Amino acid sequence: MAVLRPVLMIVDDDPLITDTLHFVLSRHFEVCVAESHAQVKSLLQQLDAPPALALVDLGLPPNPHVPEEGFKVIGTLLAHSPAIKIHVLSGQSGDSNVKRALSLGAADFIAKPCDVEKLKDMLLNALKVQDAELNEIKAEQEYGGLLGNSLPIQALHLQIRQFADSPFPVLIEGESGSGKELVASSFHHASERSLQPYLSINCAAVSPLLAESILFGHAKGAFTGAVAAHSGYFEDAGEGTLFLDEIGELPLELQAKLLRVLENGEYQRIGETQTRKSRARIVAATNRDLRAEVRAGKFRSDLYHRLSVFTVKVPPLRELGEDKHLLRDYFTAFYANQIGKAAFELDAKAQGRWLDYIFPGNVRELRNIVIRLIAKYAGKTVKEEELIAEFDLTEPEVADNEFSFNNEAGMTAQAQRHLQRQANVSLDAVLKTWERAYIEAAMKMTHGNLSQAAKLLNVNRTTLYSRMNTQDDH
Repeated sequence: MAVLRPVLMIVDDDPLITDTLHFVLSRHFEVCVAESHAQVKSLLQQLDAPPALALVDLGLPPNPHVPEEGFKVIGTLLAHSPAIKIHVLSGQSGDSNVKRALSLGAADFIAKPCDVEKLKDMLLNALKVQDAELNEIKAEQEYGGLLGNSLPIQALHLQIRQFADSPFPVLIEGESGSGKELVASSFHHASERSLQPYLSINCAAVSPLLAESILFGHAKGAFTGAVAAHSGYFEDAGEGTLFLDEIGELPLELQAKLLRVLENGEYQRIGETQTRKSRARIVAATNRDLRAEVRAGKFRSDLYHRLSVFTVKVPPLRELGEDKHLLRDYFTAFYANQIGKAAFELDAKAQGRWLDYIFPGNVRELRNIVIRLIAKYAGKTVKEEELIAEFDLTEPEVADNEFSFNNEAGMTAQAQRHLQRQANVSLDAVLKTWERAYIEAAMKMTHGNLSQAAKLLNVNRTTLYSRMNTQDDH
């Protein structure tokens, strides 16, 4: 029986590079190639299982001279499969691009041109790390799941214990890389359902055409290719737990059917009239603001309220204080043992910088930094400057649709980055800058109409006029 080789996705629009890599690496991996972000999304839907590894160029069409498309691909791949090991292979190897890619969740960055044999060894080593992480998941579950002594983690443990045995849905909210999947499995293992099945489905990784069949099953002959009847996740979960990750990606037409299951437990396989009953407990997770998605008409309001009977927020790593040290020690001991290398230590200054760093990629970024430090400094003491080289200290660009004054955690993080990078910050100056920006924006949007601008800003006309004059005086 043939041994299945791990799937490697190469994302690059240069055929000379992809052909060369395919020739060398196909001896060890099942190689598939995509030339753009759109092709990546299409290919992911076609593959039977997520790729184990990916090599991603940053400069991709339609704008190959800037790295933004490559960054989007990293996000798409990790949303599809959080376990994937992404190596960036790019000529756009400036320090800010390297650190941004790594903070988004890439395992490593290789500058072009590269030694293909060395690249092959790096990919094979990444597979060993991936195997180790499967063992880590089992170890974490035996450990009781979430590590940490900080107040936010203690509060999270309390919520898990309180809600674990309820039959009602739980909605887990949190930033990418913060550990929502671990929280979901903790709900299951802390409950009376722990001996029943625990099934997980990533809604971002499922083709919209197949999603209904995957969730609810289908009858024989229900559609072309349905050569036999097949059960879905709701049926297979039995009386256990069904975890719907990235729930915000679920197509609108399926949201109505999911709502029905949540309301009365009823669903039907595609092509059947028989009504079946689900007894599974639903846990869902999202890194999106579902309230904003509801307002934008992308997510059903009734489904949101049904899913969020219990809402649990996973704290970002920047809010966990000394837990950053605890997590570093845990991952260092674990990976050093799994990979067979000596652990590293941080000197006093490096430990201080570790505690101050905000980890924009959360626990996923912390774990990847630990793996890189073991590879580079096994058995050594890491100095402050060596540690800083692994950090992303660039100011991330905030997309227009991501910034929100309702996102207090995001604003706090932005303020923290500002204070870390600029000495002698004046709070009055910051507030005046924001006020001036909003006044100018409102005046532009209303083509200079003072009364309409005042309505936009929810102040009276006299107040706005007075503030504009105050701004002019400065």
